[in-house]
Order: sequence, then structure tokens, then C-alpha cells
Amino acid sequence: MSNSLTYKYPKIFKLESGKKLRHLEIAYQTFGTLNVNKDNVIWACHALTANADVLDWWKGLFGTKDLFNPEEHFIICANILGSNYGTTNPLSINPTTGQPYYLAFPEFSIRDLAAIHQLLADHLGIKQVKTLIGGSLGGQQALEWSILGKTEIENLILVATNAAHSPWGIAFNESQRLAIATDRTFFANQPNGGLKGLKTARSIALLSYRTYEAYNETQLESVNDKVTDFRASSYQNYQGEKLCKRFNAYSYWYLSKAMDSHNVGRGRKSIVDALKLVKANTLVVGIENDILFPITEQQFLAQHIADAQFSSIKCAYGHDGFLIETDKLTNIIGHFLKESKNKKIIKLQHIA
Repeated sequence: MSNSLTYKYPKIFKLESGKKLRHLEIAYQTFGTLNVNKDNVIWACHALTANADVLDWWKGLFGTKDLFNPEEHFIICANILGSNYGTTNPLSINPTTGQPYYLAFPEFSIRDLAAIHQLLADHLGIKQVKTLIGGSLGGQQALEWSILGKTEIENLILVATNAAHSPWGIAFNESQRLAIATDRTFFANQPNGGLKGLKTARSIALLSYRTYEAYNETQLESVNDKVTDFRASSYQNYQGEKLCKRFNAYSYWYLSKAMDSHNVGRGRKSIVDALKLVKANTLVVGIENDILFPITEQQFLAQHIADAQFSSIKCAYGHDGFLIETDKLTNIIGHFLKESKNKKIIKLQHIA
């Protein structure tokens, strides 16, 4: 059983910056049935331009015949603040003006996204999450939420993510925002503003998501006499146009800034000390040729989260491998969860 729902938060939501949002709405989807003990919750945090339908964008890992299936688990995925798939975002109506926010939308952080997951968990009466999982920006949210410590998280799975967004990652995001800002329509306060800039931004992003090898595998020409109209050129254009049909430049702008804000050490003693606050059984998965979130970032997480396990995936696709290599992820995660279950049984037997 699947449900698409919206939670209207009845209070004013205070952002980490101190700014406030009225009439916060959180769009989310659930799959399966919550059991009597409320201990079969799988909570997935989505990445930059995804949505709450995790069975659609993480096929092979989530689905009726997959590791995380709604027949066994109660799966929750919430659309994040700023995204245009139902949760409050820059195209939502500003209650002060009666018009869409556009660039008057307050900036928010990954920590705000984690706080909103907590709001939804409280609303649903969920006090424990069996497995919290996220990749990329989704992993940043999952990590922050686990550090927040207000919900009991048994298993934490962090894929292709980091403890603080790197100067390299911020530079990629800023280049994309510079591309959006070259489109004058972005400042015209209209729903389709900045789409030409967004198309260019997506093209830049793809170069960080994929690899030299991936483009050679999928976009290499079969003939030697071409001088124009290359497959790689068409691919970049197609992917940019594809995003423009389902997303908006304002959400992209704000979400990229949220990713830049990610640093678990902010307001805490240090990044290392913040990671010590994670209490969940943790698995960190890295992709060996990920140029956006290099594997050293996942190794760092595993080194500083108590008793964390680390696994790596060989994949020609780079960062996008966390969405593509679901068979490999299934094997790694399935083994980890089995070990975690056995440890829990031994611990309970010891207590008894």
C-alpha cells in the first residue's frame, strides 16, 4: 500500500539562520504498513532533484521484490524543503505578499532538512527508525538527523556522501549558479524563470556525476568522420532539457546552497566530535571513482563514526553509481543488515 500525503505544520518553523517560515508543508510518501511495534520503518532521504517516490528513483534497492520492500517494511520518503515536488519551496505562496517567494525565499541548510524530517517523524508518532538511508545530499541529511539524536536510529547507511561539503563540491555548485544567473529571466519572478540557465547548470553537474570512462562507454562515436553533432553534445542538451521539464531554477539554486552549507562541525566542537554523536550501527559506502564525493570522504566518515563499517563499489559511472549499481548495494547492505540483526540478537540474549 502506498500513500502520497502532505503534513501541514501548525506552528512557525524556525530555520537554523534564525529566519522563520509560516505554513510549512511537507509532502511525503509511505509504502507498506507500519507494524504493531512500530519497528519496521525504513526512512529514505532523497538527493538534489529527486522526490518522495523512492520506489521510482531507487529501483533495484526499493521495490516489491527488492531489499527494501513494502511487504515487509514501512518505507517513508519525504520531499525536502525547497524542492518543487510538494514541500514548501520558492514557488510556494509567501503569506506576507500573497505572491510566490522566488528569490525572497529564505536560505536553509542541511540541518534544517534534518529538523524537518524530525517534525514529520513526530507527527507520525515514529520514535524509532529501523534503517535510515541516503545517498549524496540524502546522505548529508541522514547524517545530520542521526547526530540530532531525537529519534532512535538502529541502522544508518550513508552512500557517496560526506561530513562537510568540500571546496571542490562548492565550486561545482557555484559554477552552476553562475550559469543560472546569466539567464536574465531568473530575476523576472516567473515560474519558468531561469530555465536556459538551469539547462546549462545541469550540463555542468553531469560532468561531476559521471566520469571519463562513462562517457567513453555511452557517448563514443561509431564513425571517425564527424566534425559536429556529436553524441556527447546531444546528451548534454537532452539531460538539461529533461531536468527543465520537471524542475525549476529557483529550487535548484536554493538546494545547491543548502548542500554547500553542509558541515556537521558547525556550532559543535569539531567535525570529528560531531561524528562521535552518531549512535546507530553505521555502514558507509563509497564509489571508487566518484569525483564529486571522493572515496576519501566516506573513509573519513567510517574512521570517525564509532564501529562503522566501510565498503566500496567499483563503478564506471562515478557519483551516479549510487543510483545505478543497486545490485552491488543490495549485496553490501543486505550483508550489513544481517550482521546488525545478529549482533542485536546476541545483545538481547546477553541482557536476558
